[in-house]
Amino acid sequence: QVQLVESGGGLVQPGGSLRLSCAASGFSFSSFTMSWYRQAPGKERELVAIIVSSGSRTRYADFVKGRFTISRDNAKNTVYLQMNSLKPEDTAVYYCHVGEDWGQGTQVTVSS
Repeated sequence: QVQLVESGGGLVQPGGSLRLSCAASGFSFSSFTMSWYRQAPGKERELVAIIVSSGSRTRYADFVKGRFTISRDNAKNTVYLQMNSLKPEDTAVYYCHVGEDWGQGTQVTVSS
């Protein structure tokens, strides 16, 4: 079965950086578009970034453009989210997503 395991979250000060990882298994990773979503308390889950199967194309939500970078390593079945210049409003649980499957999420808290 599909497994998506996120890691790399934590507490960071405003302006700081984090790199999230999502280790995938149970499907042909290199054939699928992967995405990151996030959900803040009391808010709906929202799309953060998408990367196509080859990694050649990406798309970002306006609120992270220029600060976050999505990438993937098909040899390692892993997708990444590099987050720079973090803001308090980036605080959320970040989820890895493929098809109809979700990871368990990793908490990112941006606070001084």
